Amino acid sequence: MEKEKELAKLINVLRRTARMAMQSEWTGSAQDTAAFCVEQYNRVLARLKELDESVGKLFDPLPAGSSLTVVAMACRQTAAYFEDEVGPQKGSGRAYGFHFDPSMFKDFWQKSAHEFEDLGQYIRECIDEWGRVRKCKDEPSREKGEK
Repeated sequence: MEKEKELAKLINVLRRTARMAMQSEWTGSAQDTAAFCVEQYNRVLARLKELDESVGKLFDPLPAGSSLTVVAMACRQTAAYFEDEVGPQKGSGRAYGFHFDPSMFKDFWQKSAHEFEDLGQYIRECIDEWGRVRKCKDEPSREKGEK
């Protein structure tokens, strides 16, 4: 595989590992998740060192007990080092996978605002109906409890 293609794939793995590590951290995932992410980072780092020797001077393998937050930070920093070569993350250009484009939003809003109003009205009607049905279901059980 040519070096540029492999580099892009490895950086993609780092970005996804960072995202998975943070999601696992937020959801309180098990310790084996952290161990897997550390191992994955270290494998990718070893291959990056083979492709580019200067990486070894900047980044060290993570110790076995590293937290998911540390793994995510290491993955993001290592991926950032190669951003000039592989480009920013596709579709975002932001570290957290979110990018706001004001002109795109304005265009979207001009075309879809009235559909959102319709959706909001539909939700309000459904909630009203749900409340009426729920109230009717609860009333017989209240009457039985009162007797």
